[in-house]
Amino acid sequence: MKITIISGSHRNPSQSMKVARHIRQVLQDSDYCDAAEIFSLAGNPLPLWDQRIWEDDPEWEEILQPMRSLFSSSDAFVVVSPEWHGQVPAGLKNLFLLCSKNEVGHKPALIVTVSSGDGGAYPVAELRMSSYKNNRICYIPEQIIVRHVEGILNEDPADNNTDADAYFRERIAWALTLLDHYALALKPIRASGITQHKKFSNGM
Repeated sequence: MKITIISGSHRNPSQSMKVARHIRQVLQDSDYCDAAEIFSLAGNPLPLWDQRIWEDDPEWEEILQPMRSLFSSSDAFVVVSPEWHGQVPAGLKNLFLLCSKNEVGHKPALIVTVSSGDGGAYPVAELRMSSYKNNRICYIPEQIIVRHVEGILNEDPADNNTDADAYFRERIAWALTLLDHYALALKPIRASGITQHKKFSNGM
């Protein structure tokens, strides 16, 4: 089982990366995940989508190859998104424009959103509504909204709100175990070949 964590913040450092690192550690310590890797958008390394991506443009092919290789070899994903101005960061939405069903199609993903206050729900709704249609990524029903993130998942226990930190650590661990079971369940569906259909290559 290989799970890739997408850290969707352009900032460096960021609270999203802190959460992503915690998730990676949980996966590495588990008995079900063989490999866990973070794909970070810190610094916004991917250019904005343009139509050349449909034309097998050599420049785009070179840019996208590392991402395609990593995502294609992954069985599941965790998408970590901060809430910026009530929205998903532009770089993360751009990433889903650059992904195809060949990399993420019919693979499960857990949404994890990050807020410094009581927010975090809007990015969940946005990702579920508009980031999956043609690439066919499968968001599982469970989600994590990490609120007041500065006070949890810190390496120094003195920096954490004890009760909230314990709650989120337990809930994240449970959600990741659930993601693993979805990954196992969806593997035979992809292997069956039914997900590949030339006539219906895009979603409605």
